[in-house]
Order: sequence, then structure tokens, then C-alpha cells
Amino acid sequence: MSSNNTLNLAVGGMSCASCSSAVEKALLKVSGVQNATVNLATEKAQIEFTAPATPEHLAKAVVDAGYDAEILNESGEKLGTQATTQNTAAREGFGEGALVVIAALLTLPLVLPMVAMPFGKHWMLPGWVQLFLAIPVQFWLGGRFYRAGLKAIQNRTGNMDLLVAIGTTAAFGLSVYMMDQGSSHLYFEASSAVITLVMLGKWLEGRAKRQTTAAIAALQALRPDTARVRRNGVEQTIPMAEVKLSDEVVVRPGERIPVDGLVLEGSSHVDEALITGESEPIVKAAGTKVTGGAVNIDGLLLIQTSAIGTETTLARIIRLVEDAQAAKPNIQKLVDKVSAVFVPVVLVIALFTVLAWGFFGSAENAWEQAILNAVAVLVIACPCALGLATPTAIMAGTGVAARNGILIKDAQALELAHSINTVVFDKTGTLTVGKPTLMQLEAVHGESHDMLAKAAAVEAGSMHPLASAVKNRAEQDGLTIPKASDLQDVAGKGLSANVGDSRVYVGTIRWMEEMGIAASSMQQVQGNLNASAATRSWVAEETGMGIRLLGVLAFGDELKPSAHGAVSSLHALNVNTVLLTGDTQTSAERVASELGIKQVMAEQLPGDKSEAVAALRDSKVGSKQVVAMVGDGINDAPALAMADVSFAMSTGTDVAMHTADITLMRSDPSLVAQTIDISRRTYNKIKQNLFWAFIYNAVGIPLAALGYLNPVLAGTAMALSSVSVVTNALMLRNWKPKSGA
Repeated sequence: MSSNNTLNLAVGGMSCASCSSAVEKALLKVSGVQNATVNLATEKAQIEFTAPATPEHLAKAVVDAGYDAEILNESGEKLGTQATTQNTAAREGFGEGALVVIAALLTLPLVLPMVAMPFGKHWMLPGWVQLFLAIPVQFWLGGRFYRAGLKAIQNRTGNMDLLVAIGTTAAFGLSVYMMDQGSSHLYFEASSAVITLVMLGKWLEGRAKRQTTAAIAALQALRPDTARVRRNGVEQTIPMAEVKLSDEVVVRPGERIPVDGLVLEGSSHVDEALITGESEPIVKAAGTKVTGGAVNIDGLLLIQTSAIGTETTLARIIRLVEDAQAAKPNIQKLVDKVSAVFVPVVLVIALFTVLAWGFFGSAENAWEQAILNAVAVLVIACPCALGLATPTAIMAGTGVAARNGILIKDAQALELAHSINTVVFDKTGTLTVGKPTLMQLEAVHGESHDMLAKAAAVEAGSMHPLASAVKNRAEQDGLTIPKASDLQDVAGKGLSANVGDSRVYVGTIRWMEEMGIAASSMQQVQGNLNASAATRSWVAEETGMGIRLLGVLAFGDELKPSAHGAVSSLHALNVNTVLLTGDTQTSAERVASELGIKQVMAEQLPGDKSEAVAALRDSKVGSKQVVAMVGDGINDAPALAMADVSFAMSTGTDVAMHTADITLMRSDPSLVAQTIDISRRTYNKIKQNLFWAFIYNAVGIPLAALGYLNPVLAGTAMALSSVSVVTNALMLRNWKPKSGA
């Protein structure tokens, strides 16, 4: 059985939602194609297919439908023109902006006399001069509309190009007829102005659309072209394509880190702002991981390569953002259905307008007015705004989210996140740091620093997380750790070693009791400990005078600094919070109480967690409960899969990140509230855009049919409609995350 393949195509020549629908239909007709999604804003098609379909077949299908097609590699780069239509012919040798200028220069002498006439100026050009100026605009610069419109007819579809071609041809043909009849009332300015305005609108729209892809462009710019590799002790600069796994890469201060890897030597501050959204540089030293694309600020680093090419973190981020921007939310699928019947309906309205004005118009030039009104209907009824309303908002929303460390896998997740009303948090590693910290130490005899130094000496030979916590605390306090000898590990009890002139024991309370230490003395010390430090290690010392208790080390998993703000931000958004953990009830309730979380589900196995999420989804009667799950471990994967929207920390396991809909590039739970906020803003932009797109057509078409809009005004309105939709979506780029404090 053949496996599914995925292909991305760059599709050129699309002008409206009807075009993207036509490309989708053409692709779906190819044998082996299982799914095809075309995004008008990104001008890309994403296709899932099996044999017998091939990339060449798919590109040819797009070309046969009347559009350009270029195959993209996994990095989103064009492999070279695979197939093209004649859509690019008119643009050869000229930039799009230059063509707009040429059209404007040819149209201006036609339009100026109309503008001057109300002021008593009669600058009307002779008919043959008007014809001379209008012909290149109509048939050279406007040739694209004829070619695309003809293809639309051949594919039994309709698009904006067809409407413009029919409308301007009618105005041009009417003018030629009137000139032949000896009339001075010509309408060459209408046909030329409409073509010029449509071209101007598409040029402005294209510029605006390119800004919506700025996030991806910024990420792609982070990829260095070369890397300085040390092989056999010799440094050499080589292209990135030649870098291999386990290569040692040298990165000097001020340079971008070219690969994902592990620091072998050196220490430096690294700026990961464009990758994780973290504003402050992070210290990287031997043993820490670094991400390709980050900037090395002030130190020399030697890095062992762990990922290259499409497997790097940066490549995966770009792929995720592109996939999210290519996908269609449910609301766009509804718009596509409307767009599919939009052009035929407009053609019927235009025909009805001609007949109504022609037969029932009172003026002697009724048929002349009828044609002009029909032209206005055809020109103003542009489905571009409908087609751009959703994808431009999705692109802007996912782009700004990515810049702030929030990776949204698909448009459905972004669309659904706006309605989240319950967020379920895992505890360990999500709300807490995820590793034990020495939170408190109580000494019985002598200084606590003396006890800590002796305990650190014993723990120096252990890899246990508690041992690491002791060593870290001793280093933080600047203590000199004495050497230990004859280390013994007593299973289930603890460690002992010779430190100086004494034998030091670090272990459980039961072990201390077995060695004869009075329980009452330990209880007295224990009474001074904070309840949040749930795990304890006791320290005792054996000298010639016998064994005596030195004190106790109390460990706990500290809350992340942003945890309080994360929960309070969600409550401010009227989102309920739940703590779901496999930890003990006491530990869970302590964390929940400190953070203000009301509902706690503790001592949950992985299977129990998914059932708990399912129960929460079904718990609210009368309105839909949209539940989000936030986790970072393998044991969270079933619950993440069960949730309506799932969040994973990038610092967690790969299983959790692959399962989740949204990946948080910083281990910061406050990003959950920020995701909901940007989702709500994006969804509001989609609704605003669709409202104005529908209202624009609902108001403009009747006004044109009733004769209140001339073709030039209709062309102006049409050109501005799609530009305004894209500009409104671009306002999302100004979004800034609210402080979680």
C-alpha cells in the first residue's frame, strides 16, 4: 500500500476566491490526490497524494486550469519554474508597479476631461485619440483578464477576471459603437480607468499580502549560509549543506548559531528572541543546548551538531507556521461555498440590469445607460475581499504569535482557541520548575553552611536529582566543598562517605532512626520546615563521640515565576482553571491554593488524565465546554490528544509536542492566556473582514444596478475593498502580549 506524500506548490495568477476554488477542483480531479488546499493570500497549494499522481502531474493540472505552478521543496524554496501559463507574458520586462504607472499615464488623458467638465473646462480629446489611448490599456495591459476569464469559462467556473473582462469590454465596445455613430459621448475612460484601478488595487493588495508573510521571512532570514566547522583540529568555513551530524562548529561573538547542538566549550549570552520570543539573552555554557538561528553575543562557543537541515528547530518552526497559514478554518470553508456561486449570481444580476434598464429606462439613451449600469455591477462585484478576509487574518495572527514564542499548528486550533473556557494544567514542569530545589535547611549543631558543605561532599558522587539540588545550592552559596572518600550507596536509605575526620550520612528519617537518632529530636527540627518543602533528607555525622544529627535538607518543586500571572491572566479572561496531576493530593492542593486554582484532580495515571479531560468536556450543560490541556511529559500525551485544544512546552518531550495543537517555545505558562488573546483578536478580525466584504457587495451591487454608481466609482470601490481587508488584518501585527503579572 503506497504511503501519502505531501507537496507544496506556488500558484500564480489567482485573483479571487473563485480562482483558488478552481485550482482546488483541478487538483482534486488528478488520480491519487486525496486532499488539496489552496490559500489565496499565500498563493500556495498544499496537496496530499499517492501514486499514480506525481509532482509534475499536479503542476500540469494547475497550468491546465489557467494558472502558474512552481514546485516547492521542504524549506519552501522554489525548485525552478516547473510549468507556466501565459499569465506572466504581459509582465515580462516590466515590474507590476511599472505596468500600473503605464496604465495610469495612458488613462489620465481620458479621465481628466471628465474631472474638468463640472468646472466649465472642455478638454475632451477627439474620438480617435481616445481610442488610440484605450486600445493598449484594454488589450495589452488588460490582456490578463481575457486570458484568465477564458480559462475560467473553459473550466466552467467564474472569477474576478471574467467579471472585469466582460464589464470593460462592454464599455469599450459601446464606445466604439457610439464613435461609429458619430456621437461625442464615449466611455473609453470608464473601461481604461477600471482596468487601471483593478491593477492598482492588485498591486497594493500584493504589497500588503507580502507583509502578512513577514514572520516567515524573518525566520527564514535566520538561516546562515555557511558554518565554521572544526575537523581534525582545523577550522574551515563550509556551506550549510555540507555540515554533518556530530560536526564541531565554532561560533564567534556576534555570529548566528548555524546548527542545533550541544555546547562543548565556552560560555556566552545568546539571543533567542526571534525563535522563542524570550526578550532577555540566555547564558549558554558547556552542556547546554543551543538552537540554530540564535545570535551568539559575547563569547566563543564550540558546538557539537545534533540536528541539520529540515530537522532543526528553526526549520520545524517555519514548517509549522507555513502549515498553519495554509490550512483553512471551518469559517473559510463556508466562504468558499459562497464564492463558488458568487460570480454566476453576479452575471445574472448584470443581465437583469441590462434588460431592465434597456426595456424600462425612460431616457432616449436607455440601452447605453443599461450597459453602463451593468458594467458597474460587474466591476463592483469583486469576490477578492471575500477570499482574502480569512487567510490574511490567519497569516497575520499566526505570524505575530510565532514571533512571541507561540507556534500554532493549524488554523483550526487558532479558530477554536478563541472559545476556550477551561484550561487544564499539568503540575510538574508546567506550573512548576520540574526539578527539585533545596528550598530550606535547618541545622541542629553548628552553622547550616557547614552542614550543607558536608552533605554536598557526600552527594558529589551521586546523579540523583536531589543530589544535584544540594550541589547547586552549595555552589550558589559559594561554599568550598570538601573531598569525600569511601562513598557507599545504601539502597532505599541514602548515602554515606568519609568527610574530613568524620563519617557523614545523608538519607531518610527511617535510616536515621535505625542508627539510633531520637525521633523526638528530628520532630523538633521538622516543626520549623515549610510545608511546601515536601521531600526531606536528613544529615547525620559519626565521630569518636558517636552519631549525632546535623540537620535536615528540605526539597520542593518551585513554582515558575510566571505561574501566578498565568493563572490570574486566564481568570481575567473568564477562563476556568483546573490542576490535573499524578502527584499527591496534598502537594497538588498546596500548589492550587498558592495559585488560586479552585479545582484539583490529583494522583491521576495517564489513562485517568484523558478520562478526566473527557469528563470536563462533557460537564457543562446548555453550552459547549471547550477544554484546553497544557502539559509537557509523555504521561500528558493521552490527555493532550483528548482536549479540544492542546498546549505543549517545547522544553518537554517530543511526544507531547507532536500530540499538541500549539507549542509554547518558552517554558512559560503565561503564553496560554496570550494564545487565547491573540486567537480572540484574530477571530474578531475575520468576522470584521467578512462583515465588510459581505456588506460591501450587499450595498454596492444594488446601488450599481439602480444606476447610482458609474463604472469608474465602482472600479475605485472594488480596488479599495480587498486592500482594506488586508490592511485590517495587518493591524494584528501590532499585537503585544499582555504582562502576566
